[in-house]
Amino acid sequence: MGNHHIFNNTGVDISGQDRWQALTTADLPDGIALAHVTLFELLHKQEKIDVLVPLTDLLDSKGALAGGLLHEVYELLADHSSRLGIWLTSNTDADALAGLSEFLLQQALIVIHVPLFADGRDFSFVQTLRQLGYQGEIRIAGAFGRDQIAYLLRVGVDSFVLSAHNLKSDISQAFTALASSYDGQNAAALPMFANG
Repeated sequence: MGNHHIFNNTGVDISGQDRWQALTTADLPDGIALAHVTLFELLHKQEKIDVLVPLTDLLDSKGALAGGLLHEVYELLADHSSRLGIWLTSNTDADALAGLSEFLLQQALIVIHVPLFADGRDFSFVQTLRQLGYQGEIRIAGAFGRDQIAYLLRVGVDSFVLSAHNLKSDISQAFTALASSYDGQNAAALPMFANG
């Protein structure tokens, strides 16, 4: 994994306290977690750890949770982990999330990886998860812009994975509140210019 840091919703670097490890797969993007673990290593560890698994590897061809062997492997992961979370990419079919709501609500952490800085699907994913009733931690990783952080906070993101490249200047200003709204509130009711 590359050189990344995790920041909470107030802009504090929580990298030292984060214990999540991503399960190593062929499609594991850089930055999903600060560390990774192979299935073999996980099954032979004495202690249980927090593990992130890819959502797409748990789904069948119709976008539903797979049964059979994949379900048994997931149960094996659950038995050898202290907590399980999932990661998905922002180009995952958003309609599939509603059909997986019961499963998603059980996750301790959901990481949304943004592969390309191209559109606002990450915003839609976060909003959909919160509308489904997800109360756990939502983390954004990948190619999102620093200028999007305050907007992502408004829709319900709890933490952010930033590369060392994005930390070359002061990051704290990205976590300051905005005087506009992306979360469906009436932005017209807000003052255009704040009195200082």
